Amino acid sequence: MAPGRAGLALLALGAALLGAVAGARAQAYPDVRPVPKTTDPAALRATATAREIHERFHIGLAAMTRSDWPAAQAEFARVLDLHPPEPMGSTAHYDLGIVDVNQHDYTAARTEFAAAIKLDDGFIAARANLVTVELKAGDLPAARKSAAELLARAPGSARGLYLDGLAALQAGDAASAARAFGTMLSHDPSYATAHYDLALAEIQLGRMDEAERELQAALTLAPAYERARFALGTVLLKTGRRDEARTAFEQVARSAQDPELQSLAASMKDALSH
Repeated sequence: MAPGRAGLALLALGAALLGAVAGARAQAYPDVRPVPKTTDPAALRATATAREIHERFHIGLAAMTRSDWPAAQAEFARVLDLHPPEPMGSTAHYDLGIVDVNQHDYTAARTEFAAAIKLDDGFIAARANLVTVELKAGDLPAARKSAAELLARAPGSARGLYLDGLAALQAGDAASAARAFGTMLSHDPSYATAHYDLALAEIQLGRMDEAERELQAALTLAPAYERARFALGTVLLKTGRRDEARTAFEQVARSAQDPELQSLAASMKDALSH
């Protein structure tokens, strides 16, 4: 029996959901400019604080480059303790959020991205990452709200449209998901993952011809996209093409790198062999 709606929706997220966040570049800011020499105690303290903020940012960024997340976390936390002005405050919160994601602390990451947005309402990268960690946390109402707020500020954002589609898909709103993915692909049809996710929405809507078209598009762009091939097998099975479905599952069982997907495909192939 083919996987149901919930199983396909889980495949839509997969292990790569947070890849864009975990692999995101930390935010930096230009070097501080030299300040005039002074003997005023307050000015000296301000200069020393500005220098420490600047240096700790650089140390934290260097730690991130070598994936030393605890060290980076300590540096950005210290920056925030110094109450830096903008844009350094929102930058530190954002960078700390990236560190939290890489340490799999999504609750903390959510807090940091939200704090960055509070300081800088137009911080689009922080808004996108907030949606991603809310999806990871399973807070679908919050993710959909954050995605809508992101698109309100960046209507043409490909990532915003994609995240809006993912949030709708996970919430079971296949029609909204299909619209979001379709709009994104109308601007850039080269994104294989969006074709795959659009196909999942089409499957939920019962539109198998459209789902097959999108999965074929995904596989044309990424022939090794075994999750798309597995989904294609389920569509072929639903439309009564058992032999073609078995061939698709057999290829996934042979080629998939994900052991869970490989095992599931092998089970489907064996079930269709009898």
